[in-house]
Amino acid sequence: MPQPFVETYLSYLLTRAAHRVSAEFHAELPRFGLSVAEWRTLACLYDSPGLGVSDLAAMAIMKQPSMTKVLDRLQAEGLITREAVAGDKRRVRARLTPAGHARVKPAIAAARAHQARVLSPLSEAERALITRALDLIVTAEDQAPVKRGGRLSRNAA
Repeated sequence: MPQPFVETYLSYLLTRAAHRVSAEFHAELPRFGLSVAEWRTLACLYDSPGLGVSDLAAMAIMKQPSMTKVLDRLQAEGLITREAVAGDKRRVRARLTPAGHARVKPAIAAARAHQARVLSPLSEAERALITRALDLIVTAEDQAPVKRGGRLSRNAA
C-alpha cells in the first residue's frame, strides 16, 4: 500500500519539522527575556552586523513593517543601534550593542545545544546531508522568480 500523500510531500514534511523544532526552542526564549521576533532579529545580527532593514527582515522571516517595530523596541532597550547609510538617509543598518550581544549570546548557546539534541539521533553524514539539502532548497528559493500580485519578482526570504 502506498504511503499517504502528505507523508511524502516536501512542503508538509518541512512544515512539520520546522514547527516541531521551532516550538521546542521558542518555549525556552522567555528565560532569556526574548520574544520570537526579538530572538530572530538579534540572532541574525549576531554574526552579521550592519544589516539593512530589508535584508534583516528577509533573514528573520518577517515583513519589513514588523521588523521596524521590533527594531524600535530593541533600540529602546539599548540592544541595537541603527545608523543611516551614507548617501541615503532613508536606509539604515542595524548593529548589536554590547548589551544586545550579552542578551543574545546565552540564547545562541542554548540554540546550538537544542540543535545538537534534535540532530543527535542522526549520524554525522545524515546531519551534513540534511543541512546541505535544506541549504540548497533555501538558496534555490532565494534565487527563484516568484509571482506576487500578478507580477514576477525575486524572492528575498
